[in-house]
Amino acid sequence: MSSEGGFGKLQAFCLHACEQNYLWAWSDTCCIDKDSSAELQEAIGSMFTWYRRSSLTIVYLHDIASGNSFGSSEWFTRGWTLQELLAPRSILFYTQNWSLYKNRIGSNHKADVDVIEELENVTGIESRFLTEFSPGVEDARSRLQWASSRRTTRPEDIAYSLFGIFALHLPVLYGESAESAVGRLLAEVISRSGDISVLDWVGEAS
Repeated sequence: MSSEGGFGKLQAFCLHACEQNYLWAWSDTCCIDKDSSAELQEAIGSMFTWYRRSSLTIVYLHDIASGNSFGSSEWFTRGWTLQELLAPRSILFYTQNWSLYKNRIGSNHKADVDVIEELENVTGIESRFLTEFSPGVEDARSRLQWASSRRTTRPEDIAYSLFGIFALHLPVLYGESAESAVGRLLAEVISRSGDISVLDWVGEAS
């Protein structure tokens, strides 16, 4: 990683974690060995729980200048970041110069009414889910709708990125089609919830 790219981001992340009085920090961009299928399977199956159990999740919005609204950030269009938004109980957003979003001083943007209102408008997710989200198959169609406009680099990840949100533990089979991955996801959701209305949902990958 170059000092201006990933390494610089990691340094800044650790610095701000220290400023929040944390001695340990974990970054999903470099702490998972993606060359190990076993580790990748475990990481995907555990990711939601890791974010849920974190004391604080720091979100760096590299494409949002200080003072601007975060609504245009690509972070809100990516499949994997949906669980990064929903799982943590405490979250702080930082802009491209590592200043707190709109200088909203506090230890948790989920406790900031104005930020939550903005998040609701940007994501289409009701505030009650943003602040107190429980994984599971309840409200399955709504959960699928939240993901419907998001994209993933690997097509099959559009399904894998939802495993934690639905509290499902399914095999990760990289190389299968997006249709196959989504089909397995929907079949398990229907099996557990009995809600066949989820079949009306169509997610797009890539």
